[in-house]
Amino acid sequence: MRIALKGLPRRSFLFALGAALLLVFMSLWRACWRPFLIWPREGAIPEPEPNRFREGDKTPVSVVHGKDVERVVRTAIDLIGGLEKLDVQGKTVLLKPNILDGSPPPTTTNPRVVRAVAKALFEAGAARVLVGDMSAFFKLPTRKNMESTFIKMMAEEVGAEMVPFDEGDWVSLDIPNGQFLKKVYVTETLFKVDRVINLPVIKTHRSATYSIALKNLVGMTHFRHRPYIVSRSHWEEVIAELNLVFTPDLHIVDGTRIMVEGGPWKGRSIDSDLIIAAGDRIAAEVVGLGVLKHYCDLPGVRDVNVWDQRQVKRAIDLGLGVKGADELEIEERDLEPGTPGFKGVMETVRKAVLGERSE
Repeated sequence: MRIALKGLPRRSFLFALGAALLLVFMSLWRACWRPFLIWPREGAIPEPEPNRFREGDKTPVSVVHGKDVERVVRTAIDLIGGLEKLDVQGKTVLLKPNILDGSPPPTTTNPRVVRAVAKALFEAGAARVLVGDMSAFFKLPTRKNMESTFIKMMAEEVGAEMVPFDEGDWVSLDIPNGQFLKKVYVTETLFKVDRVINLPVIKTHRSATYSIALKNLVGMTHFRHRPYIVSRSHWEEVIAELNLVFTPDLHIVDGTRIMVEGGPWKGRSIDSDLIIAAGDRIAAEVVGLGVLKHYCDLPGVRDVNVWDQRQVKRAIDLGLGVKGADELEIEERDLEPGTPGFKGVMETVRKAVLGERSE
């Protein structure tokens, strides 16, 4: 007796299912399956550059408020020393936004932020600007998401090039001082550029509490070394250890719209019209957390000291950046002083990060 499924004989159905699975396998070959079957080339962790924006014993972090994204981005960079600190003349620069899927900000980085940074780099003399990321496994291909989010369109308007990591090759790096990770596959693009600029979003995260500078760099690693594969109970610590394999030269945190509940896919969001800039990932992280504290009621964010967050603590233990508030200097600028709210945000940030209290 033949068993029919939606009008198809069982044998025909199984054949169609097998063909569909084969098509899926082939479409995801370069992005996911090939690194599992073909060993990536061996490499060495690049020697980290010192924080180019550090002044003496202080690391400057800027927080700028305003509606004009390009002006806010440029002001934030200028307040910590300007792009001349990066020495991008004639160099290739990689921008690493958050392109989790094809959704609009704050699930993904604001395309206007990507465009503004790319434009500023070209004006500073950069020879090439690349925009790269790898979307979540079930949201591939990344190139399609780059189009859906308008990141591709807006970045290419000023001459930047898209480099989806799922279309490229991988390099295997050993992590000698990792507790949860001993080896990580990273995108080969890292070894083809002179500078890396991290462009994360501020958002809450159902598994990692929140996602800012440290979490965004996970997108440069292959799926087999993502936190949910390595250790579901130590998401935060794995995130910090993944940061051992490379050191970005600059962090420009997109706080134009932030997710304050839910995340990383969907959640309650608000417009905050902020940009944070720092040459140190932990500095960018804790200031971003201070902003999130102002708007977020989740106990994991609201009730935990920014320096006691597990991502931050593990990153400090690994020597990934500043170790405490005494190393930070926060510069703020409101480009729209008539708009209420920014003063209150900065009072929260300074209290949370520096321990300062308003008078």
